[in-house]
Amino acid sequence: MKQLKSLTALFIPDTQADRVVPPTGFTATLTTFSAAAMAFLAVFAMALTLASGRLADRWSHELARSSTLRISAPEDQMQVQIAAALKVLETTPGVASARALTADEQKALLEPFFGPDLPVEDLPIPQLIEVNETSAGYDSTGLRLRLAAEVPGAVLDDHTRWRKPLVAAAGRIRLLGWAAFLLIGGAMAAMITLAASAALSANAQVIKVLRLVGAQDSYIAGAFVRRFTYRGFVGAAIGAFGGTAAVWLLPEAETTSGFLTGLGFQGAHWLWPLGIPVLGGAVALAATRSAAHRKLKEMP
Repeated sequence: MKQLKSLTALFIPDTQADRVVPPTGFTATLTTFSAAAMAFLAVFAMALTLASGRLADRWSHELARSSTLRISAPEDQMQVQIAAALKVLETTPGVASARALTADEQKALLEPFFGPDLPVEDLPIPQLIEVNETSAGYDSTGLRLRLAAEVPGAVLDDHTRWRKPLVAAAGRIRLLGWAAFLLIGGAMAAMITLAASAALSANAQVIKVLRLVGAQDSYIAGAFVRRFTYRGFVGAAIGAFGGTAAVWLLPEAETTSGFLTGLGFQGAHWLWPLGIPVLGGAVALAATRSAAHRKLKEMP
């Protein structure tokens, strides 16, 4: 009941108590600015974390049910080995479809590395066969043995060596995003603690007078907690709005672009920044309450 009463007091203005805390000055500016700056950065940390999660899911899904068969053979044997490989794949349980890529498709795959003028038809480039799996998948070891016996020039790549490192990298970036989010909250708490301690020290004489007239430390602390919590909430709201607007202005994702192309929010994730002002207010509440009670105990 006591904690509920203290929490309710945050939302009930007390004109007499609020006079203890200066409404303007460097402490007010520092609290609002630090909350806004940290909230702005928190939006980007959140966007990076959510984008990394989507990236890991997409890479895992797209590479999980696809494989590539590479055939290296003399030109006079290439078509024979392609036909033999397709026949093996068609009779392999777990293979949904298989098709040989055209010269234009292979050229498009190599274009990011060698440019658009690569003469594919004049180079001894292996033939690629795209293999799509069913939900059950196929036995890669058994398929490799069959290919080794019937298509000597074929090499199967089930993308395992690519998929796992990529998904692991995206997972680490997601973890880094959450760690950055926590560090931002800690930095915000430290700044607000400093601002609250400075405000308490600057008003030491007023606090002494209040004590002489019978004011309890909880009453004095409540005034500081209420004012700094409000400043933290308002600053975080401003920063969250600015950060969300900046993320919204980022270029849209393109499949041909780089790694961070999809940085941003999608769907219901746009609602997540709404929680940042609440978290900012909660951090300001905890930091100010701790600083106020500690500082009041130190005062004679």
